[in-house]
Amino acid sequence: MTFEIEGILHKKFEIESKSSSFQTREFVITTEGTYPQYVKFQLTQEKCSVIDSCQEGEKVKVSFDLRGREWQGKYFTNLNAWKVEKAVNNNQGFQGPTPPSPPIFEEENGFSEGGLPEDFNDLPF
Repeated sequence: MTFEIEGILHKKFEIESKSSSFQTREFVITTEGTYPQYVKFQLTQEKCSVIDSCQEGEKVKVSFDLRGREWQGKYFTNLNAWKVEKAVNNNQGFQGPTPPSPPIFEEENGFSEGGLPEDFNDLPF
């Protein structure tokens, strides 16, 4: 399963060597909205460096997989990040769709005050 989320990079941790052949790195982002959430992700192996170019406080977009496992009757869930990039700020210069203008009711355009053309009964359907 692949997911994406955007947020502010809150904290990035150092790389940890779990064994001679396995390393991990964790980081936390803060989601935006009414109730911000602190979400912790994990990077593994060669992916530990994908967050190096990002600074705490920057808006980032994280691509991740949801992983789960069982160990001695306990269940663990991990958000395994595999891509972290600086988010594009869509708010700069963004203009939403222009709302349609209301119709102008004038005598010249064939509409009356009621909003229907005077020759309304001439329609073929």
